[in-house]
Amino acid sequence: MKFTPENIKHLAPNQVFVYGANEKGIHGAGAAKLALRWGAKMGEYGLNGQTYGIPTKDKKIQTLPLDKIQVHVNDFLATAFSHPEYEFLVSKIGCGLAGYQPKDIAPLFKIIKTGVFDNVILPEEFYKIIYAN
Repeated sequence: MKFTPENIKHLAPNQVFVYGANEKGIHGAGAAKLALRWGAKMGEYGLNGQTYGIPTKDKKIQTLPLDKIQVHVNDFLATAFSHPEYEFLVSKIGCGLAGYQPKDIAPLFKIIKTGVFDNVILPEEFYKIIYAN
């Protein structure tokens, strides 16, 4: 099983860096700021360049509740399903500036257990939580 590396420094041409964003599309800190290197666009989230921003904060930069993050994760998974040519490297979204723990966020990706999303790579800690339940 492959895991998202802790510190991504380079992307292969078919890889997409998945980071925690905000609904305003301001990429000023954390993984969102790093995503600017690979094509994230200010004022936008979702698929841009070799990045995909999953909002974990709202337009006022307040942390979203988990049910709202789940909606954004589902949108991401639909995109990943539609783009099997890409490998999506999911960072520990929501576990930095948004203040959640991996035990809160990992279950939002539990559909990974179906094996349908071979092109979605999660952090090792997320897999451990998903497969423990």
